[in-house]
Amino acid sequence: MAQVSRYPLSQKVYERIFEILFESILKIKNKEEAEEFLGEFLSPTEKIMLAKRISIAVLLAKNYDYRQIIKTLHVSFPTIAGVSGSVKYAGGGYRKVVEKLLKEEKIKNILLSVVEGVATVGAVGGKGSGDWWQLKRSIQEKKRSKPF
Repeated sequence: MAQVSRYPLSQKVYERIFEILFESILKIKNKEEAEEFLGEFLSPTEKIMLAKRISIAVLLAKNYDYRQIIKTLHVSFPTIAGVSGSVKYAGGGYRKVVEKLLKEEKIKNILLSVVEGVATVGAVGGKGSGDWWQLKRSIQEKKRSKPF
């Protein structure tokens, strides 16, 4: 478990270390860079903890109840309540990120549905229809592969 020194930082140092942290995060340009940075920056426990918190926020936005979240993510009731409180009553950081994630997920699902529809039409029969069936199956598997 991470420990913070009991000796307080000066306000200038405190502000500067967070400025460096936030600027570092803003410099990340893609998923691969994020994985590499966070993989080296955070301990495995810290990564899981942060991933579960954002996932709780996403599941709450998708109207999952606490029991479903507990069963899916193996988290405690107080952890979910804490995230829920932050989403509802804090400055809006959680909410903004979750909204962006859900919007992107919705767009991806719409695009997958369109491609699936095209693949369905192409899979009706005739020469080359086997490729269309394969594409359709691949899209359906992709849709089913995410647990939530």
